[in-house]
Formats: sequence, C-alpha cells, structure tokens
Amino acid sequence: MSRADQLTFDLPRRLAQGGEDFFIADSNRLAVEWIDRWPEWPGRLLIVHGPAGCGKSHLTSVWRGISGGEAIPLAALTEDRVAAFTPGGNLAVEDVDAGLNPALEPILFHLINIMRERQGALLLTARAAPAHWPLTLPDLASRLKAAAASAIEEPGEALLAALLLKEFADRQIRVTGEVISFLTSRLERSFSATHMAVEALDRASLAHQRAITIPLARAVLGL
Repeated sequence: MSRADQLTFDLPRRLAQGGEDFFIADSNRLAVEWIDRWPEWPGRLLIVHGPAGCGKSHLTSVWRGISGGEAIPLAALTEDRVAAFTPGGNLAVEDVDAGLNPALEPILFHLINIMRERQGALLLTARAAPAHWPLTLPDLASRLKAAAASAIEEPGEALLAALLLKEFADRQIRVTGEVISFLTSRLERSFSATHMAVEALDRASLAHQRAITIPLARAVLGL
C-alpha cells in the first residue's frame, strides 16, 4: 500500500445519503462533532460555514441521513413554505449568505422561530461566518449571533491526499502514491486548488494520451 493510500484509509469516514464517503480530519472535525450532537443544538439551530468545495453539502447529506431532514436552497424559502413546516421535522437551508437579501431576512427569522416552536432542527450552511453576512434585520442578526456555529477549514496534508485520490477515482483515473505525495507537498492547501489541479491534469492526460506522472504534473501545474 502506498503512502497516499495509507493517508486516505487512516482517516475516519462517514457515509452521506448517496453513499459517498465524507472524510473526517482536523479541518472539519468540530463541524462533524456538532452534527453528531443533533438534536441537542442550542435553540435547535446549527450554522456550518466554510469555503466552496469544503464539503458543506456532503456534511448536510450526512446529517439528513441521520435526522431524516430535507434540504432546500435559500431561494425556495417562502412564508408559505415556513408556515407549512411539519412539527418535529428537520430542515437544512444551504448557501444562505449567497442569496440573502432584505426581503428574505424576515422569512429566515420566522423559520428559525417556528422550527424551535415546533421542535424541529435547522441546519444553515454558508461560505462566511454569520458575522459577515449582509444582514439588515437586527433581530435576525441577534438570533444568528447566539446560534451554534462551526467552521470547516482548508484541508491539512492527510485530507488533501484523500481528496486528491477521491477526485482521481471519481474520474476513473489511477495515479501512483508518488504522484499523490508530490501534489500534496506542493499544491495550495485549498479545496478549490485540489479540484482545479485534478481537472487540469485530466485534460492534459487525455490531450496527450499519457499517464499522469510527476513530470506531467510539473509541466501542467508549474510545480
């Protein structure tokens, strides 16, 4: 087994609703611990935030699998939808800060209140922490400030290796442990950089009809 394989399988994994692995590492461990505390969330509300591609939707899927909840985008949130919420049900609203506006703020505030009244749990995901959301409604800002919140950070070395292997596997590309180790030691520690690197190497491999090697990675990614 290569060093990269060992890094991957040494990480604990949780199964999302679709059956995909969610790797647990230092960068997301606190968020996972909060998910596991469900339904014991203060005010029945949890906010998980982190950069694009960090696994927020994946973790939401994990939570839906254990809570039986549903997920909707912020744009689908209406007063009628809130009023029809099933007592005892659970709901995730994703990418809240991407589309939040003054018209939606009272609806979100109403949702938070009604979820608590009807003994449901609410999971909100966003890229930024609530303190950086463009809020104009003081009551909503106060309620979000008091909520439990957890950040998903950029990946460390072990998680980066696991993500690289998964990205390649999803594209049905086999690479050696040496290539994974080379990329792990040189790529920017971010989810977006990992995705873009694998995408660029996949294109180059297809264009030149050659395997992904360290020399190819150096040439394509300038490493």
